[in-house]
Amino acid sequence: MVTSRWTAAPAQTASPRRRGAVLERAILDAALEQLGTVGWKGLTMEGVAAGAQTGKAAVYRRWASKEDLVADALVSGLPRMEEAPDLGSVREDLLALCRQVRRIMYSLPGVALRSVIHECDHMQAERFEEVIIGNVVEPTIRLLREVIVRGIERGEVRSDAANGYVFDAVPAMMMYRSKMCASEWNDRDLEEMVDRLMLPLLRPYGA
Repeated sequence: MVTSRWTAAPAQTASPRRRGAVLERAILDAALEQLGTVGWKGLTMEGVAAGAQTGKAAVYRRWASKEDLVADALVSGLPRMEEAPDLGSVREDLLALCRQVRRIMYSLPGVALRSVIHECDHMQAERFEEVIIGNVVEPTIRLLREVIVRGIERGEVRSDAANGYVFDAVPAMMMYRSKMCASEWNDRDLEEMVDRLMLPLLRPYGA
């Protein structure tokens, strides 16, 4: 019997072709990963396509520009803040809320968002104002309002403390210190902000 010296190559299983929402999710995740590693200026549509293991055309069919892609990636990826802490005291509630904000800031989408904030020029930054306000600032203020109103009802907080200046204090301070001072916001930093800034702002007169 004659044996052939040629042997068949093992069959290769083709990877399933991704479509629709599965492919879009892969592209959005790749955009966040790129932002976290190479930053806003280093991110390219080609790099995102490579990270998502798809073609550049698949990216451009869905997003006409880098700005549009990044905005959607941030909106879809940022963790949600849905419930205000209720731990029995305004101090503990504020600390828990600040830790929620910190968790968002240092999540992969949060790191990506900070890359955008730090590296974009003024015109580009305007494109992301709605993302920042709608997904980080406004949810923080809404939950902060709940914490403060609950503190007023318990008698821990003076009634006129429920105002926009007070509500703005936590997100403004955390974003400013993160951007301008590169603060990492460890637990001690959060405690000092609550004890030295927020509680004096909220404390009833004469207390």
